[in-house]
Parts: sequence; C-alpha cells; structure tokens
Amino acid sequence: MTNSIATDAADRAAGTAGAEDDGARGSDFARLSRRIVGAGLLDRRPGYYALRLGLVTAAFAGGWAVFFAVGDSWYQLLVAAFLALVFAQVALVAHDLAHRQVFRSRRSSEIAGLVAGNLGIGMSYGWWMDKHTRHHANPNHEDHDPDVSPDVLIWSPEQAVASRGLSRFLGRRQAFLFFPLLTLEGFNLHVSSFRALRRPSLRHRGREAALLVVHVVAYLAVLFAMLSPGKAVAFLLLHQAIFGVYLGCTFAPNHKGMPMLRGDDRLDFLRRQVLTSRNVRGGRITDTVLGGLNYQIEHHLFPSMPMPNLRRAQPIVREYCEELGIPYLESGLLSSYAQALRHLHAAGAPLRRDASTRGL
Repeated sequence: MTNSIATDAADRAAGTAGAEDDGARGSDFARLSRRIVGAGLLDRRPGYYALRLGLVTAAFAGGWAVFFAVGDSWYQLLVAAFLALVFAQVALVAHDLAHRQVFRSRRSSEIAGLVAGNLGIGMSYGWWMDKHTRHHANPNHEDHDPDVSPDVLIWSPEQAVASRGLSRFLGRRQAFLFFPLLTLEGFNLHVSSFRALRRPSLRHRGREAALLVVHVVAYLAVLFAMLSPGKAVAFLLLHQAIFGVYLGCTFAPNHKGMPMLRGDDRLDFLRRQVLTSRNVRGGRITDTVLGGLNYQIEHHLFPSMPMPNLRRAQPIVREYCEELGIPYLESGLLSSYAQALRHLHAAGAPLRRDASTRGL
C-alpha cells in the first residue's frame, strides 16, 4: 500500500474530515491503520446494528407502552428510571450515527441522527456532533476541547486561577459535587440544544428546531395528561436526573484525569489520542452499558470503526503502542472514576489555598 493510500485510509478511519494533516498519519498512525484495515475492522456491521437499533427501539416503545398501561400511579417512577436508561442508550446510538459507524452515507446518518437525537430524546444532533467533533480533534486540550472548557467545572490549576463566577464558586469542592451535578446534565443537554438553534452555522436549523419542539411538547403533554401534577413533576425530575447521571458516568471515565494539553502543546495524531484517553476494563456487559466507549483509545484512533469491532482492535492497538513505547492506560470502572475525582480535586487546589488565605 502506498503512503497516499495509507493516508487516505487513515483519514477515513479517523473520521475527521477537514482536520489538519499533522504528518503522523503517514508514519506511526498510518502503519497502525494498515494493520487495522488488513484485519477488516473498519468493515460495516449491518447485522449488529440492525439488531441493536431494533432492541433499543423496542425498549423505547415498550417503556412508553408500560407508561400508558400503568396510568396515574407512583409506580411510574420505576418506568421513569427504565426510560432514563433507554434514553441514554438512544444517545449512544446517536453517537455511533454521528461517527458514521452505522451508515456509510452522510445523509442516512443525519436522518437517523435527527430522529434519534432531536425527536427521540430532545438533544440536538447537529449541536452535539459539532461539539463532539471538536473534542475528537483535540481531546483534553484546554483551548480547543469544549469538553474541558471551564463553564461549570474546572479541569486544571491554570483554569482555577483564571476562573470567575459559578466555576470559581464550585471549584473548591467540585470533586464532591461532580456526581450530584450530573443529575442536571440531562436538563443541560436540552437547554444547550435549544441555545444552539440560534447559530447560523447549525445545519438544518429548521428541521432541528421542529423536531426538538415536537419532542418537548409531546413529552410534557403525555406526562401531564396521564399523571397528576405532582407525579408528573416527580417523573420528569427522576427521569432526567438518571438520564444525566448515566450519560455522565459513560463519558467521564474516558478522559478525565488524563494529561491536559494547553497553548502550543502539540502531539502527533497517534499520541494525541492515546495519551489523553483511558480504556475501562470489562466484559460484554460493560461494552453494552458503556456503548463501547470503554474502548476509548481505539475509538479515538478510529472513530468510524463499528462498536463491536473495538474489542477486536484493542490487542492490535495495545501491542503497537508497546512497540513504540507509548503508554497505554487501562483501568477498572471504579478506578477510572477515582482518577477523575482526584484530578478534579487537584485542579481546584488553587481555589482552596486562596480561600484559606482569606480565611473563608
């Protein structure tokens, strides 16, 4: 295979159309890409995704069917918890659609993504795709990764020193507040989705807006038509809280607590993805619960790789990193959360010192 073909394959594998070509894809990453392509791990898995989409759709429809069958009862809180888990699985499906793991064409991926994201769970597919693409291009980079911007939490001592407002107020105890704050993440996704509609750069703004409005109106209408006001509010709060915690617990182990980049820090593509990502050990159940994101290193190197192939790619990537002497981090799920919380606590240290100095 020539270098140009290897580079093209690497670009397709990375799924970063328009991203910079930093030269690594013709060297270390291109050699890894040839191994992955040779093993057939970028091939589509239509059977797997037909089954997965069918099961998630059945769970979604079944959950709402049970909701209507149960009626005005406090047992609806159990339905709320179940549907929260299903909503998170729909979000994980939307994630795979955004990376074109399911369909080869952009149009098919967008249509399915709008249905799953905007209509299904009230999350803007276009907004999330833009945000997530920027994260993939520069993971854990303070200046370019929106997932580590200091909007609410702070991710480094430098951000702590420069923090203002809410992030500065929360920063001193943010490690203890992390999981409680995740209960608000579901609401944040909805609010951020509607705010994104103001951006002229958002593709298909009209469709996105219409589907989001239909979701919200239908969701609230069903709750308050079927349940008493108190039960409806309790259902909404529990459903959105569990949804947010589940999503947060799915994405938090992947990068939090890993090296942070800032300013002119530059690494080649391979090292930028591997050194800022963490894998989570586990079996098939972990794969299903985390949507394959427990293979975060492999996913960041090859975002368009179908989820079931990530497990098979792991030994190839790990062995290759060992050959090059690149640290490859794996940990258990609870250990990954502990590392993330320690990192958050360390990032807030300047704020605690400042408060101590001022006698607060």
